[in-house]
Amino acid sequence: MSENRLSKGDAAPDFTAATDEGSFTLSDHQGKKVILYFYPAAMTPGCTTQACDFRDSLDALNAAGYTVVGISKDSPAKLAEFREKEGLTFTLVSDEDRAVQDAYGAWGLKKLYGKEVEGSIRSTVVVNEDGTVALAQYNVKATGHVAKLRRDLGID
Repeated sequence: MSENRLSKGDAAPDFTAATDEGSFTLSDHQGKKVILYFYPAAMTPGCTTQACDFRDSLDALNAAGYTVVGISKDSPAKLAEFREKEGLTFTLVSDEDRAVQDAYGAWGLKKLYGKEVEGSIRSTVVVNEDGTVALAQYNVKATGHVAKLRRDLGID
């Protein structure tokens, strides 16, 4: 279980992980701003809402210099299905062993229907061009999160 919550200025842990289209390595994006968003499970209502909000905001985020990457414990095959079903055009990372979620503090105890369970914590970490954390938000809401993130980043 992870409690490695990151804060502004921390070095973002580098990682390489499978995607539905190959693999993704964070350090390959040095010199670019990257939004890593962690979500519990593809094709569930909240995660679909959040993914579609990122999809619908992608032009504005890309225009502001941000690359969006969604990360969950789903298999690459499930991510491919999710991408196809929802028309997602950003990278989806498979973190089946939870190594990335652990490194980013996005796995741990959370409340689910009033019970404490271990699982993915809906989180967003924005990584600067130099590989440091610009913003880290934990326990975010699925609905409205992308609009709030855009406000926090000063993106219209």
